[in-house]
Amino acid sequence: MTDQNTPPEMPETDAAAVADTSAAAPAASATDVPPDHLAINPRSPFFDEEKLRRGIGIRFKGAVRTNIEEYSISEGWVRVQAGKSMDRNGNPLTIKLSGPVEAWYEDLGDNPPVAKKD
Repeated sequence: MTDQNTPPEMPETDAAAVADTSAAAPAASATDVPPDHLAINPRSPFFDEEKLRRGIGIRFKGAVRTNIEEYSISEGWVRVQAGKSMDRNGNPLTIKLSGPVEAWYEDLGDNPPVAKKD
């Protein structure tokens, strides 16, 4: 009878492992935010292919935008393409818009940590 009443050792170690991973997970995800400044143009010094492959969501002035060429969270601006206009080198003409910018990685699910200016 005492064998049936004592909990097996395996679930206790699993519970401890779950507690350890759940404590570490928020710390890891809190630092997993996109960079302050990022561009999609490969010639830009702010281009980072690995981060762009993950997918970055941008909210500008409260609306989710998908046409952002470059952004800076700390400076509060985004750069978007101005129609279909091109410069003499074949690069799209862009317009710099000012306002609050928020960014997050789209591969982190429904409630990812958001990088925004405090």
